[in-house]
Amino acid sequence: MTSTVLARKYRPLSFEAMVGQGHVVQALANALTQQRLHHAYLFTGTRGVGKTTVSRILAKSLNCTGPDGQGGITATPCGQCQPCRDIDAGRFVDYVEMDAASNRGVEEISQLLDQAVYKPVVGRFKVYMIDEVHMLSNTAFNAMLKTLEEPPDYLKFVLATTDPQKVPVTVLSRCLQFNLRPMAMQTVHEHLEQVLSQEHVPFEPGALRLLARAARGSMRDGLSLTDQAIAYGGGQLDEAVVRQMLGSVDRQHVLAILEAVANGDGPALIEAGDNLRRLGLSAQGTLDDLASALQNIAVLQSVPGLAESDPDKAPWLALSRRLAPDECQLFYSLALHGRAELALAPDEHAGLQMILLRWLAFKPAQDGSRDHPKAEGPVAVKPAGPSEQATAPLAAAAPRPLAGEAVAERRVLPAPPPAPVPAPASQAQPSVASQPRPAMPQARPVAQQAPTPVAPPPVARPVPPAEPRREPVASARPSAADDVPPWDQDIPLVDDEPSYGQDVSFDLPKERPARVATPQRPASEPDAPLPAALLVPERTVVPVVPTTPLGDRWADLVARMQQEGLLAALVRELAMQAECVGVQDEGGTSVWKLRVERETLRSDTQRERLTAAVRKVLGDESRLELEAGVAKDTPALREQAARAGRQAAAETLIQQDPLVNALLSQYPGARIVGGSIAPL
Repeated sequence: MTSTVLARKYRPLSFEAMVGQGHVVQALANALTQQRLHHAYLFTGTRGVGKTTVSRILAKSLNCTGPDGQGGITATPCGQCQPCRDIDAGRFVDYVEMDAASNRGVEEISQLLDQAVYKPVVGRFKVYMIDEVHMLSNTAFNAMLKTLEEPPDYLKFVLATTDPQKVPVTVLSRCLQFNLRPMAMQTVHEHLEQVLSQEHVPFEPGALRLLARAARGSMRDGLSLTDQAIAYGGGQLDEAVVRQMLGSVDRQHVLAILEAVANGDGPALIEAGDNLRRLGLSAQGTLDDLASALQNIAVLQSVPGLAESDPDKAPWLALSRRLAPDECQLFYSLALHGRAELALAPDEHAGLQMILLRWLAFKPAQDGSRDHPKAEGPVAVKPAGPSEQATAPLAAAAPRPLAGEAVAERRVLPAPPPAPVPAPASQAQPSVASQPRPAMPQARPVAQQAPTPVAPPPVARPVPPAEPRREPVASARPSAADDVPPWDQDIPLVDDEPSYGQDVSFDLPKERPARVATPQRPASEPDAPLPAALLVPERTVVPVVPTTPLGDRWADLVARMQQEGLLAALVRELAMQAECVGVQDEGGTSVWKLRVERETLRSDTQRERLTAAVRKVLGDESRLELEAGVAKDTPALREQAARAGRQAAAETLIQQDPLVNALLSQYPGARIVGGSIAPL
């Protein structure tokens, strides 16, 4: 004799027996008590949360007649009358359960709806329960819309689905929707404890916690795992046996891994991973247990006193004081993302080992900083005074130079170094390096100018990297001999450059050296206005298209075909790229000889389509003959020339506009941006 599985044996038979769905039970019970019944209900939720159970209880509530046969609609079905017993046994004729996964076509739905016109046989209401309703086809949904919107008074629809996103909104709007939530782990634990007590099966609390967590919110999964654990453990539930059955990781292994990470002990971390491999424990389950442990640690870091009231969190109290909160959050995120990476790893445990080593690599140093490689090589920093010298190591980030100092950087360029030029004797200074270094050559002024008094002392700038000399570029803007561009005013000209690939030490003078440049125009004298013609962008070149009478005739015919909408896609391209080289009349039929350069446009299909368009416009039996050659007078070239002409006219209009010329004369730096002029 076979026994009934726990999931069916302990299926709730009333609303009071249901657990974890109080919000749905309360809404349905109040509706039944107040006789405010809807004609269609939609229950959504994950697997094993009670959708079918609620549907059966609702059917019993609608059809219950009471122990004496005189009862009515009630929120507490008796379970003793004939309708209640038949519904529990699955043989009530007016309660129809249909699986939409195997009956998803419009024929099955039409057959079900054809029976809706008949009143209930033995019950008060006829209840249609369609499970996994999202599996119905679109035509099946459309077939049931009218009946679902206005069913007979004796007909009730109950729809259940695990994926409400796939149900059309037209169906959702006709139903009263209830979302059944996943079961909490504590709820599953308490229900399993009650069931095992009634079954007289000995168990350990730790085993029930493992089963409740493995159920993942599904009460049916929890009961099915319990059946399996009873068979695996020989009639009792031990924590070690259940852990081995589920492939879960012992808490001691999780503690060993977290201890090794907290201590920064790489060998201990590798050894803990190897122990998991030898025991045959799942890498996926290891990451799940680690994530659960880190979640408990994060909770204890926020609420330290919670460990006294919750015994499940007490083992993690010591680790919550050793791991920083940000480390805990980082490790938790890495554990979650590592689960998806296990499938990509060549070996599951190798992937787990890399994830654990990633924890160790991302763990900050004990002093809160990381060691960075230090740059080698000295750098000379020489103050402005001739008698002070200093040598400092090159740091990761160079400090900002102070007033009166100059920072010389080591630069190694591939270009061959030019011959150094010695500095004047008055500027030469001893170098801090062991070998003599050439000094920075000074600029040779062309003309001696009177010194200009400066209020603050000059600030030395870091030496910019040497760049290759650039040849002057001819510009359309006229420049006088005494006009210096603003980008060249602050750069002193130097004849020679220092040698590269070695340290350079030099002194900057206290006063700014004379700038080698041509004399500047006095500030009071304004710059001469620039001609407006030089600032206007170049005019658009208008292409010249040689036109012929045959080209005019063909262009007019193409325009008429486009106006009537007879040209599209490649046919239009053929007409636009063709040049008419001859037209002959043969007995009332015109023969058009067209020259087309592109071979892909000279296909027979495109020629026949263009011939049909020409015949429709001209009203005769015209023919087209295509030949290869360079086309010089085509509608496309004419259209391009027309656009260029309009552009040139617009640019000429802007160039001759008095307001534009006045603005260009008033602001010497003003210009007209090329390409910004467009014809209306």
